[in-house]
Amino acid sequence: MTVLVTGAAGFIGFHVAQRFLAEGRSVVGVDNLNDYYDVGLKEARVAVLTQHRPFRFVRANIADRDAMTALAGQIPETTEIVHLAAQAGVRHSLANPYVYVESNVMGQVVMLELYRLLPKARHFVYASSSSVYGNSDKIPFSIDDRADTPISLYAATKRADELIAHTYAHLYHIPATGLRFFTVYGPWGRPDMAAFIFTKAILTGEPIQLFNAGAMERDFTYIDDIVTGVVNATRRVPDGSPPHSLYNLGNNQPEKLGDFVAAIEVAAGRKATVIPAPMQPGDVTRTFADIEASRRDLGYSPSTPISEGVPRFVRWYRQHYCL
Repeated sequence: MTVLVTGAAGFIGFHVAQRFLAEGRSVVGVDNLNDYYDVGLKEARVAVLTQHRPFRFVRANIADRDAMTALAGQIPETTEIVHLAAQAGVRHSLANPYVYVESNVMGQVVMLELYRLLPKARHFVYASSSSVYGNSDKIPFSIDDRADTPISLYAATKRADELIAHTYAHLYHIPATGLRFFTVYGPWGRPDMAAFIFTKAILTGEPIQLFNAGAMERDFTYIDDIVTGVVNATRRVPDGSPPHSLYNLGNNQPEKLGDFVAAIEVAAGRKATVIPAPMQPGDVTRTFADIEASRRDLGYSPSTPISEGVPRFVRWYRQHYCL
C-alpha cells in the first residue's frame, strides 16, 4: 500500500513522509520546489527522505492537470492521498494573490480529480488552517463554529478547499478529512514562521519585530504532535453523508508571542532586541484550538509544551546552520 504525500519537501509534508516511512509504508512524495523560501532547505529535506526505502520523489506542480493525470497512471497502488502542498503565508497572499488561487484552490481540485483516477484509493486527507476562523471572538475555536469571515486571501483559499472537498465527498462519495493546523513549529520549519525568524535574529544579534507589541496569542503546536494527528486521521475514514470530516490540530494552549520569544531566548542563551510594531493586515490577535473532536475520533493528544519544543527547534537550527 502506497501513500501519496504532496508538499513532501515542505515542513509538515517532510515530517509526515518520514513517519510513514518509519512505519514501513511506501511513500510517493510530490513537490514543485518553488522559491517561496530557500530551495536549499527543501532540497535538504528531500535528501533526507531519499535515504529511506521505499520513497520516490516526483518534482511536479500539484495544480498541473496533465502532470497529475500522468502520475495517476504510475501509482495505481496508492491507497491514501495526504495533500499538504499549498502556497502558505498570510502576508505573502497580499502581494501575490494569483499563486494562492492556483496552488490552493486549483491544486485542491486537481488532487481530488487525481484521487478519482486511483483504483485503490480509500481516503483523501488534506491540510486546512486555523486561519479560516478569522478574528473570531469565540474562544476556543471549534469545528462547529461558522468559518465564513476570513480576513486574508490565504484563509479564504483554505476555506474554499474545505467546501470543495465537501462537494466531492457528496458528488463522488470520496472519503475526505480536512485538518485545521494551528501555528506548527519544530525542526526543519519554514523560514517565514515565527520560530525560525526569531531564532535566526536572536542568534545573529539582529532585532526582531513584535507585532501588536507582542500581545498576540498563538496556539503553538509542535511538529511531532501534528504528525501523529495527520497519520491517525488517515486511519479513520469518514463514513457520513457526505463522508467529509473536519478536525482542529492544535496544542489547546495559546501562548503570548512575548512568552514564545522568551522561551527562544532561554534556549539560545541570548537576549532579543525587540522592536514593537503594529498589527499587520490579515493577522489575527489570537488562535486557540478546541480539540475535543480530535481527541475523541483521532486519539489526538498533544504533549509538547513550548518549554520542550522550542529548545529542540533551536538545537536543530544551530546544527543545521552550524551556529
